[in-house]
Amino acid sequence: MSRKKVGILISGRGSNMSALIAAAKEPDYPAEIIGVLSNKAAAQGLITAATEGIATASLAQSKFPSRDMFEDTMTQVLESWEVDIVCLAGFMRILGDDFVNRWAGRMINIHPSLLPAYKGLDTHARALADGVTEHGCTVHYVTPGLDEGEPILQAKVPVLPGDTPETLAARVLVEEHHIYPEALRILAAALP
Repeated sequence: MSRKKVGILISGRGSNMSALIAAAKEPDYPAEIIGVLSNKAAAQGLITAATEGIATASLAQSKFPSRDMFEDTMTQVLESWEVDIVCLAGFMRILGDDFVNRWAGRMINIHPSLLPAYKGLDTHARALADGVTEHGCTVHYVTPGLDEGEPILQAKVPVLPGDTPETLAARVLVEEHHIYPEALRILAAALP
């Protein structure tokens, strides 16, 4: 079995990155995590990845004259790792069309809502404010439109009486850690 090479983009602690790394340790998993790139040099996830023996890099967008130059450099790093798939795991930047189109069909993201509901930020607070009875997360293909790509997998959690954005987020995160590795498995197994 030829395993697909995966680069992960993060901005913080990388808990979903850790779930992907753990899944990729399974001998029959069709993908291997070969690099982690952060837009923040202090991202905790970079230490986690390095401890696992995974290549790491950080690029601060503020050091580049334009978003295009920043994203061109990200592409160069990912291409130097020869990645087949890009996974966004808490990467807190909106990506430009050229970058997204470069990885079309091979870049996925985990989003903390049942898309198409609650695109963007503050999903848990917005769900609670609307009084919904269930919430969850979605792994989807990344397209130029924010959180508009086709879903691969979703998981639902009940909204409980007394939930806060933090308690709801914690339950959703557990499901994120289940479905993201499974969605990557599906994509990696489907690619030629």
